[in-house]
Amino acid sequence: MTDPAPDHAPDPAEVLDACRAKGLLLVTAESCTGGMVASSLVDIAGSSDVVQGGVVAYSNAVKQSMLNVREATLIAHGAVSEETAREMAQGALARLGGDIAVSTTGVAGPGASGPKPEGMVCFAVARRGGPTVSQTVNFGAIGRMQVREASRDHALKMVLDALR
Repeated sequence: MTDPAPDHAPDPAEVLDACRAKGLLLVTAESCTGGMVASSLVDIAGSSDVVQGGVVAYSNAVKQSMLNVREATLIAHGAVSEETAREMAQGALARLGGDIAVSTTGVAGPGASGPKPEGMVCFAVARRGGPTVSQTVNFGAIGRMQVREASRDHALKMVLDALR
């Protein structure tokens, strides 16, 4: 698990421009961020040439039915795990037809979820024909909205990093 990076929040327009430069369509699979990653991108006019779509998979049932997350993964590792984040991103690629996918799943709070502390968020970025990269960040008990916003920003940064 890594600590949150002190970097500035990436501009969603940078993500769109990076995808355009490589001719890639982007899809999202979001749990704790509830669509904030996709929303930050589609707030920008002209984003439809990059953003293919997204799934808000808040429940395990939707993670399984819409994103092909395996029940065995959820049982063994839980919804908040890099394993689940990886399957969410890979499932988004398969179901939504994009070229690059980002996923978020975590504990926004308030409070912990079993043994997983408030502020723990797992991310993954998957590329069609390429590797899937996952990461866990502990943002700490900074408040529900702040965890969600920090998660949105970290997800966008991971996409940018994957495109560089």
